[in-house]
Amino acid sequence: MSVTVRRRVLLVVGPVAGGIGVHVSSLATGLPRLGWDVTVLTTPASAARFDFGPDVRPIWPDHVAASPGRVLGLRSAARQDVVDADVVHAHGHQAGVLALGLTGWTGAARRPVVVSWHNASLGSGVDRRVRDLSEQWLARRADLVTGASSDLVDRARTLGARAVQLAPVAAPDAGSWVGDRRAERAVVADELGLDPDLPWVLTVSRIALQKNLQVVVDASARLADVVPHQWLVVGDGDEELAARLWTRIADTGAPLQLVGARADVPRLMAVSDLFALASAWEARALVVQEAFAAGLAVVATDVGGLTDLVEGVGALVPVGDAAALARSVGDLLVDAERRAQVAAAGLERFALLPDEDDVLQMWAQIYDGLVR
Repeated sequence: MSVTVRRRVLLVVGPVAGGIGVHVSSLATGLPRLGWDVTVLTTPASAARFDFGPDVRPIWPDHVAASPGRVLGLRSAARQDVVDADVVHAHGHQAGVLALGLTGWTGAARRPVVVSWHNASLGSGVDRRVRDLSEQWLARRADLVTGASSDLVDRARTLGARAVQLAPVAAPDAGSWVGDRRAERAVVADELGLDPDLPWVLTVSRIALQKNLQVVVDASARLADVVPHQWLVVGDGDEELAARLWTRIADTGAPLQLVGARADVPRLMAVSDLFALASAWEARALVVQEAFAAGLAVVATDVGGLTDLVEGVGALVPVGDAAALARSVGDLLVDAERRAQVAAAGLERFALLPDEDDVLQMWAQIYDGLVR
């Protein structure tokens, strides 16, 4: 009689609020179907925000960066989790520091460590130099470094990673809303005080500096005199930045609403006319994949994983250029035929992207290879 041997992966993830948390949740709840038991070492806030399965260890304090001292502090609490793991998979730079530190300092035989990079190093000065050194250390110590976009893969390779590969991230909620779009548009218009006869532009984004939402406000203000429209920004985050954005909206007269975090993003995509993203950098943005699946034309900044996703099937604009964003959005809003063509191209691109099952199978194979 054959016996199925189950193996265990320890997923390490710090404070997350967006796509990284969705991705780790998908791994934590999906990998058990493929023979991998999962333990998640994370922070209390992340554990509360996402479904990381039944075996969660929220022992990494919120808003505390990984450091040698932090690793030493968690060594005893995490030792058994590391001992029980066949593979340790860290998501993000801080999680990578913690994972490599724990596997080296628990007194157990070192487990294979995968570090997945989901974000680029932004900023300048001393903080940037420290981050660069940290990245180099991670790249050279990890058994495998993966990047969610091609520029992250190139960076890891340049920094001397022993093994590196592109690791696509799927959008589990993409295309999940079904219903009568026209009827639902009228419902949403009533909910949010929108004019159903005007075109709606949708941006889904955390309120954070990296997302360049001031550029979105300025683009909406520029466009208002040329193409009457209504622009929705869905997401929460930095409250001080949100207050500054509301002031900017009032000062510019932009027809834009910050509607906060919503659980019905697929529904809002289904009833909108166009999707726009102005981020200073993104990896394989889940919201762009979701917009493709919803049949929305996409305008995004020409950077990072956005270029990978949107090039050839949407409009790309320079980072920080409100005028270019306004022009591209306006051109598509006034040309319904062209907008439909761009939306159809995005839908075709989405059909070729790896789905959630593909990504789970990929990771199960990667772990198997590392254990062997």
